[in-house]
Amino acid sequence: MFIQTEATPNPATLKFLPGASVAQEGVWDLRSPDEAGVSPLAQALFSIEGVSGVFLGSDFISVTKSEGDWQNLKPAILGAIMEHFLSGRPVLSAEAGASGQTSAEQFAPEDAETVEAIKDLLETRVRPAVAGDGGDIVFRGFKDGVVYLQMKGACSGCPSSTATLKRGIQNLICHFLPQVKSVEEV
Repeated sequence: MFIQTEATPNPATLKFLPGASVAQEGVWDLRSPDEAGVSPLAQALFSIEGVSGVFLGSDFISVTKSEGDWQNLKPAILGAIMEHFLSGRPVLSAEAGASGQTSAEQFAPEDAETVEAIKDLLETRVRPAVAGDGGDIVFRGFKDGVVYLQMKGACSGCPSSTATLKRGIQNLICHFLPQVKSVEEV
């Protein structure tokens, strides 16, 4: 098994591509060992000293470090990922469910058409690019012309995430939907 790695815009996060399906439905942004109970793979990764976050995408794993350097952490992470996939165990436990982590969306019923257009733009133009960088972006709400989004994975805490959100995503959404005034992170 050959596992590719890719740098992300976030220097504290590396993206690992095992060449196999990871999270078949939804994405999982696990920020502590306590949250890792839904995934044997995440539990193994959190057992490595210095790992502070695990993001499970459809075909990739983003690992965030709190300390140490990648030169020392990367071999241990690659070993844990390889061991997991060679064992044949599922990435997510049966209790994890199929939908990933969700939170309630907040918007007024009269904004449903605008929200649908925002979600379509996110799904078709933004999420694929963000996934390419080892992260995800999720719609959380729309109120008074402001779109609220949550950054996950490599995007969470990334030094360039504010620029991406304001210059990239906000400009895109405002171009197509003039009723949107700004985009904010939650």
